[in-house]
Amino acid sequence: MQKLNSKKNVIFDLDGVLLDSLKNMLVSWNSVNKKFDLNISFDEYYKHIGIPFKDILKSLKIKKNKFSLIEKQYSTKSFRNLNKVKFYPNVLSTLKYLKKKKYFLGILTSKDKVRTNIILKKLNIKFDVIQCPQKNYKGKPSSDLIKTIIKDKKLKRNECIYIGDSIYDLVMCRAAKVDFLFAKYGYKIGIKNYKHKINKFSDIQKIL
Repeated sequence: MQKLNSKKNVIFDLDGVLLDSLKNMLVSWNSVNKKFDLNISFDEYYKHIGIPFKDILKSLKIKKNKFSLIEKQYSTKSFRNLNKVKFYPNVLSTLKYLKKKKYFLGILTSKDKVRTNIILKKLNIKFDVIQCPQKNYKGKPSSDLIKTIIKDKKLKRNECIYIGDSIYDLVMCRAAKVDFLFAKYGYKIGIKNYKHKINKFSDIQKIL
C-alpha cells in the first residue's frame, strides 16, 4: 500500500465510506416503489448511489413532475429508519486519530443536509467542512462542490485527498485534479479496484 503522506486535507464521502446505510436505502426505496408503483428494483436504484437523489430519479427515467413527491416520501421513510444506518468499524477512533494529527477533515456527500447533520452528530467529531448538495451547484460527478471546498477553505489542491467508493467520486476527483482513495469495502458503484485503496476504514492511518 503506497503512502500518501503529503496529504493534509482529507475529504470523505459519507455513504459507503463512513456509513453503511444500505438497509435504510432498501427500506426507503421499497416504500417509494410501492407508493408510486414505479416497478424499479433496488438493484437498479443501487447502480446510481452516489449522485444527488433527483439525479438518480432522472437516470431511472422517472417523470420530473413526480420528483418532489418521491423525494419527500423517501426522506420521510429514511428518517423513520435512521436506526438502520451503522458506521463502519473503527470510524470514530480513526477520525479521532486524524484530528489529533491536525488533519483538515471534510465531508462531501450527495445526502441532504438535514439527514447528514443528524447522522454525523452521533460521531461527536468536529469536521472542518460538511458539504451537501447546494442550489446552483452541480452534484457528483461534477467537480463543482469539491472545488468550492478548496476555494472557500483556501486549501492546496495537491495536499487534498478524497475518499470515496464510486465511479462518480473518481470522475469528480479527476475533473478537480484531486487525488482519490478508493474505499474498497464500500458500495463499489461502477468501480472494482483502484491503485490507491483501503480495505477497511482504519487503513487510512497506514497511508497518511
